Amino acid sequence: MKDPDALFGRREFLRRGGRALCLTAFGSQLLESCSDTYCQSGAAYYVKPAKMWKKLGDGTVQCLLCPNGCQLDEGERGICRVRKNVRGSLFTVIYSRISAAHVDPIEKKPLFHYLPGSTAFSIATAGCNLSCKFCQNWELSQSNPEDLSAEQITPEDLSRRARASGSRVIAYTYNEPTVQFEYILDSAAAARRAGLRPVIISNGYIRPEAGKMLARSLDAIKIDLKAFTNRFYTDICGGSLRPVLDNLVAIHGTVKWLELVVLVIPTLNDSPGEIRKMAAWVRKNLSGDVPMHFTRFHAMYRIQNLPPTPVSTLERCRQIARDEGIRYSYVGNVPGHRWENTYCHNCGKMIISRSGFFHVQNDVRNGACPHCGAKVPGVWT
Repeated sequence: MKDPDALFGRREFLRRGGRALCLTAFGSQLLESCSDTYCQSGAAYYVKPAKMWKKLGDGTVQCLLCPNGCQLDEGERGICRVRKNVRGSLFTVIYSRISAAHVDPIEKKPLFHYLPGSTAFSIATAGCNLSCKFCQNWELSQSNPEDLSAEQITPEDLSRRARASGSRVIAYTYNEPTVQFEYILDSAAAARRAGLRPVIISNGYIRPEAGKMLARSLDAIKIDLKAFTNRFYTDICGGSLRPVLDNLVAIHGTVKWLELVVLVIPTLNDSPGEIRKMAAWVRKNLSGDVPMHFTRFHAMYRIQNLPPTPVSTLERCRQIARDEGIRYSYVGNVPGHRWENTYCHNCGKMIISRSGFFHVQNDVRNGACPHCGAKVPGVWT
């Protein structure tokens, strides 16, 4: 989906080469200028010492950020494309290297119980630690950073730009934010100092220790729970399910707000039994107050042979989640559908109406239903 308000669009990525700097080779002089703050000189600007890794000997390192656990020899990059062994140490090569920036409604993320009607200054880099065959933003997630145009946006500059856009929220999104780990920690801290709210839109494929560290720096997290079978994660995404579940358990309660999205793909992850097990797990291990969005699939990237998800399938998934104790479940990617609205779990009356991403009427008052007074889980002010 392309945004008319994009600050740089996808087609521009390969046209705007002035600031895209190749990072495939680093000289010793450049690296000697690096410290635990971002590098300031020439082609090394985007290079910063990485966190969450260890030395294995003979110049080999192992990244401990995500479950891939990449073991890298000199000069090698991880599966994510953006963490590199340079002279026996691990570096990120995308610090402050922003390849896309948009102003989005928060509902697009989607976050439905987090500041409804607000906007988020949304940014992305290159890279991802999964390889989902249905990725909507594959031009970013499956690219090397030097293949995309980019702009240097320091943590402090990011806050200034967000405020200038009129946004209350900064969202790390489009590609996988986990690979921006160091930049997010620094820029989220700067955002909070500026009175802004940092959130991420993530696949949740991160080790629990790193996940908790990241969650503590954020106000909200939306996780794409892609399926509830390991086979789907292995065959379709290039990962595994258990680490995502472990991370969800680790971060729940650490972050102020959490929502889940399930992209329902016909024949691959849409069986009633799988959806029932997923919803039951969420209620038992997280909370019935965690909203679940069941969103419509359209042919994308490497999955072109499947039809759009029937709306009836999404409605069935939503009802299964409700039956399993999820108090707020939604149908997504179906503009105008009644179940994109929010209804009080207690009295059943509509409390937030939505028509697409841009027309939102929020009637929640002081965190409660205006009709019956029941507390509505979420972040409203």
